[in-house]
Amino acid sequence: MKSPLIALFCLWVSPLPASAPGDAPAGSLPDGDRWSLGDSGDIRWIVARDGRLPHGDHVEMSGLRASMVVTYLVDADRRIHVRDLAVWPGFIVKYDYRSYLMRSFEGDDAPAFSLDGRPFAVPAVERVTFDGVLHVAYEPSGVRVRRSLFPSPDKPAVFDLWEVTNPSGGPVTIEIGDVRQSERVRGAEADYAIETRIRGAKAVLGAGESAAFWVEHGAGVAGAGAAAGDGAAELRARTGFVAMIGGRLALHTPDPVLDREFGFAKVRAAESIFATRSGLVHSPGGIRYYGGVWANDQVEYAHPFFAYLGYGLADEAAVNGYRLYMPYMTPEFCRIPYSFEMDGAHPIASVDRGDAAMYACGASLYALARGDEPVARALWPAIQWCLEYCRRMTTAEGVVASDTDEMEGRLPTGRANLSTSALAYGGLVSAARLAGEMGEPEEVGRRYAERAAALRAAIERYFGADIEGYRTYRYYAGCARLRHWICLPLAVGIDERREGTTRALLERLWTPNGLTVEDGRDSFWDRATLYALRGLLISGATEAGVSRLRAYTERRLLGEHTPYPVEAYPEGDQAHLSAESALYCRVIIEGLFGIRPVGLRQFDCTPRLPAGWDRMSLDDVRAFGSRFSVEVRADPPGGMRLCVTRDGKALLSRAGRSGDTFRVRL
Repeated sequence: MKSPLIALFCLWVSPLPASAPGDAPAGSLPDGDRWSLGDSGDIRWIVARDGRLPHGDHVEMSGLRASMVVTYLVDADRRIHVRDLAVWPGFIVKYDYRSYLMRSFEGDDAPAFSLDGRPFAVPAVERVTFDGVLHVAYEPSGVRVRRSLFPSPDKPAVFDLWEVTNPSGGPVTIEIGDVRQSERVRGAEADYAIETRIRGAKAVLGAGESAAFWVEHGAGVAGAGAAAGDGAAELRARTGFVAMIGGRLALHTPDPVLDREFGFAKVRAAESIFATRSGLVHSPGGIRYYGGVWANDQVEYAHPFFAYLGYGLADEAAVNGYRLYMPYMTPEFCRIPYSFEMDGAHPIASVDRGDAAMYACGASLYALARGDEPVARALWPAIQWCLEYCRRMTTAEGVVASDTDEMEGRLPTGRANLSTSALAYGGLVSAARLAGEMGEPEEVGRRYAERAAALRAAIERYFGADIEGYRTYRYYAGCARLRHWICLPLAVGIDERREGTTRALLERLWTPNGLTVEDGRDSFWDRATLYALRGLLISGATEAGVSRLRAYTERRLLGEHTPYPVEAYPEGDQAHLSAESALYCRVIIEGLFGIRPVGLRQFDCTPRLPAGWDRMSLDDVRAFGSRFSVEVRADPPGGMRLCVTRDGKALLSRAGRSGDTFRVRL
């Protein structure tokens, strides 16, 4: 829906910095890429040098109370057309299917302002950059104009901030008119106001001075006033958040493309946390999924990543997300909901997607890696309940049955599918390790380990098959085509069919966009690609895994649709769902560095240093109740050395070879 311009303008004058971030010359574009790496932690598209126009894209950015999907098109004349879609997850229009308050705002041109008494005509675009904020720089036209689009970190508002700079010469007068508009919307429990405000201002810019004003799209309960913020302060808060997330769990490798994407993925994963009446929750985003929790996206994918980041809001959202499921874990052992939508308060449990297996796998990994004993104790009964549910769903053949999988019926899955059993196996392995930390009798952990071994053998008997000439897995009984989720056994450490599965993934299912969902289909879901990349590295296919990871990363970061992993194609218009970015980070943590929790204060590390790399490190890891760094260095001839440090002191320094596993105790 097109809505009137909703804006709040404020103005300040300041000297222009000698070198503004994003203004440094960009490097040349690699062949086939539209974007290039900047030298300020950004990526940049030099529109003035790009003859492949028109081109458009969309990117999502989120805060606690608003999310923003910016869609933009640069036409053949290098004029940019922008549409901002604002979503306010905490404002429910009606308790219907995903009926959040949202509005679309057109912003092709600058809000009406004048220079030296004449209306300003926005010039052609020179470049677009992204560093956690989307920036548009226009060609000089007497003055320089730069635009920044971003959400408020904590208010129900999104911003479009314009900066005008007088680079040299005589003074320039900038003047902005005064406007105020509002729209009232009936909601499920209250009426809401979407507000337009333009606060008039006038300033004279001397040489080297700049002025800024901003467009704010704000919403609130009618009568209470929509959020009216200071755009400059909000931009500082947004960039401060990005810098904070960038500084912890920092990846350093010889490949700057992997480093940059890992940094961006951390931001996308951490920013999509929303304040709801049920508490803080992490949600996927993508216009369709807000203010709720899903057993796959959050419980299985994102929450285990947060155990390494040490971001308080993310940990609060993770624990709260797990807590939402607990009232449904009853003595009757009925299936649990697979999601809590619409402010986190509306459970959906129409089918069993293997959600208990997802919960057991995700929550046990999170509890171990978080290293917080009270949190682990709070989650332990729920993990046990989910594993008991899986036991009760075990078939005569020894595998775990479910109605479907996380694809929710898009493809057939039979009575029992490989995904549910593989995830249940992962949950059992981690629970066996967690039981001792919880003070359980020795036989409890031993029983989980025995069940894991039995399930692993059953997976081999029931799913192991020759499919299309590959010694791999059938996805369900009667399935005769290769399916993307054959990568899951590798990701949870089942390697009996490692060689055939690796060949099937790389030779038949891999496409330029990663895995196709099934051999012969033109459809992909990044979540499976990211699981496959993690599985390839865990299973020791280091060179093939890193090669595919590098190609996938360059496409997502520097290609036609940037800068994050996506949900799917053709479904969902390749939305930047947040949990896929968490899965990208787990490829690095669990795949490349081979970190696997074995206790609240210890982990196994099986690093995979690619050929030609002299070192790689994860700095300021905040997991297992500690802060530490992990570095892997080449140690000729043909070996490597693992160094783990805390507070500048070495906890471990061991030499070995690729595939060696080191036990790290904190």
